[in-house]
Amino acid sequence: MRTLIVGIGALGGLIAARLRAAGSPVWLATRNAESAARLKASGLRVIGVGGAVSVETVEVAPLDEYLTGSRFDLIVLATKAHDAIEVASKLSGLLEPGGTLLPIQNGGVPQMLGDRLGECVLGGLSNLGATMTEPGIYEQRNAGHLLIGELSGGESERAERVRQWLGRAVELRVTPNLRGAVWSKLLLNCSVTTLGAVAGGTMREYITSSEGREVFEQSYDEALLVALASGARPERMIVEPIPPARSGRSVPSEEYDAWLDQILKGYGDVRPSMLQDIERGRITEIDFINGYVVSIAPQFSVHTPVNAAIVETVHAITRGQLAPDPSLLELILQASQ
Repeated sequence: MRTLIVGIGALGGLIAARLRAAGSPVWLATRNAESAARLKASGLRVIGVGGAVSVETVEVAPLDEYLTGSRFDLIVLATKAHDAIEVASKLSGLLEPGGTLLPIQNGGVPQMLGDRLGECVLGGLSNLGATMTEPGIYEQRNAGHLLIGELSGGESERAERVRQWLGRAVELRVTPNLRGAVWSKLLLNCSVTTLGAVAGGTMREYITSSEGREVFEQSYDEALLVALASGARPERMIVEPIPPARSGRSVPSEEYDAWLDQILKGYGDVRPSMLQDIERGRITEIDFINGYVVSIAPQFSVHTPVNAAIVETVHAITRGQLAPDPSLLELILQASQ
């Protein structure tokens, strides 16, 4: 399966290195010629969970060089969300007839690309933890996996073919309910990840305040209402997606506290990736997480004032008008009234 990986950051680099180390041919696409030259000189190296691998020779070039006639059976799109939306239409032209585009971004990106590009898109999301310590050097942080499936639901031969092929590099699982799985991760991203970025810390730090808990509950409940209204069936991830004793919104109870504790055990001490993006001056993925929820909610007559206020707050932070701080959680509640 002739494969192109677009985006050689933490996740794309990890997959590329392990696939190449397994003896499978793979081509890499970077943003520019400078990045390609650096990777061609350094090769790829992975350390951490899953064992160390090193690849000295890699086929790598700027994406534009592939646009002049190259064709692939599979393109793994591993860029940040905003870059994925920007380049996806170009990539569909690089596919062989019947070829597959596999986006593995957070949030609503797979569905957005499926709506734009049609059946060539196979949905994906990642539970792999990886960091890029420097270009060409990656650390696998957990024994996670990629989850793939048809956006329309059900099983397919191509999903199984992709699983077998990329499974030479990392663990892959196929689900007949990819939309539900995407929403399950999106629910936690909308609440856990984004609120940590706003507050400037971990979930365990911000959830101790009454404002932190209230914003968490309302942002989660709004996103869940949109998911259910859309017809999605969110799947269990760390917890059951529907909180205990729920009747339109989260209800305080011992059962709810136990449900929340399970989330804290999994994510409570994790420094949010969105906060790291803010600190490094990078574009965040807010428009594809909480922003995605807000953008599709009107289709189902669902109101999402807290998520809308979160989006505006993150944009204000990235513009330099605000700085991450726990006090912003109270401002979000005020703005959503």
